[in-house]
Amino acid sequence: MNPIDKSMVQHALDSFLNREVYLHLETTNGAYAVHSQESNMSVGAYIRNARISFGRGVITGDGPYRVGLKLKLGWVYAEGLTDFELTPEGQLLLAGHDQEGRLAVALELSLNPFDL
Repeated sequence: MNPIDKSMVQHALDSFLNREVYLHLETTNGAYAVHSQESNMSVGAYIRNARISFGRGVITGDGPYRVGLKLKLGWVYAEGLTDFELTPEGQLLLAGHDQEGRLAVALELSLNPFDL
């Protein structure tokens, strides 16, 4: 993956507008939380191969970045994004890594289902 280039990511988001696409969205601190301290709470969310269509997709911020996808009846939103990749298959992969390189958030879009 490479550091986010906002213009490249925006162009990729625009290529998915008003099309049925597959979404992967994941957040986590669970794998990296220190469970021996009661004050630390492990949290995470995971969704894979949800079929969505969005009429507006926007990347904002100066880094880390935010991406919002406006659905007919709501939003999909990811914050803390730092890196991206455009695959030869046309997938847009976005990830947010912490200072130590650990994954904190991922948002991925594809015209075809992601591998399970």
